[in-house]
Amino acid sequence: MRPLVSWMTKSDPAILEFFGEQGIAMPPAVVSFNIEGISHPTVKRRMPILAEEGLLEKIEEKRGYYRITEKGRQYLAGDLDADELEKDGS
Repeated sequence: MRPLVSWMTKSDPAILEFFGEQGIAMPPAVVSFNIEGISHPTVKRRMPILAEEGLLEKIEEKRGYYRITEKGRQYLAGDLDADELEKDGS
C-alpha cells in the first residue's frame, strides 16, 4: 500500500504513476497535458516538491525535465514506509 503523508497531495501519486508508466524524462507541460484532472499549475508546483523529497529528480535545469528516481519507483511499488517520506520528522 502506498503511504500518503502530510506533505503530499492527492495529485502526487498520479504524477508519479505517469512517470513510472512512461519511463522517460518530461517537463511539467507534458505531464499536465497527459494527466486528466490535474491542472498545469498544480503539476508545475508539485514536481519540484516531489524532486526535493527524492521521488523525482530534475535532470535538465534550464528546460525543467524530470524523471522518476529509484525511491519514486519504490513508492509506486508500495515498498516505502510513511516514516521514510515524512520531512525531517514533521
